[in-house]
Amino acid sequence: MALQPDDVLDARGLPCPLPLLKAKQALSRLSAGQVLEVLSTDGGSWRDFETFIDQSAHEMPAREERGDVYHYWLRKGGEPEA
Repeated sequence: MALQPDDVLDARGLPCPLPLLKAKQALSRLSAGQVLEVLSTDGGSWRDFETFIDQSAHEMPAREERGDVYHYWLRKGGEPEA
């Protein structure tokens, strides 16, 4: 994978919805355009992350399954300043 993450979240072993919740927290610490790589062993996370990306300003340029570990690359979208 050529995508170089700015941060990596290891959420292996965490049950749904913890991988997504922890990813949201990690994304909040990144700047727009930065990439977070998430590692998860939760089978439901494939659908969770897909839904999250569809409903957010973020992008998922890549995701793949390596054995029993799911890898997600999330690019933080630009968000309006509160």
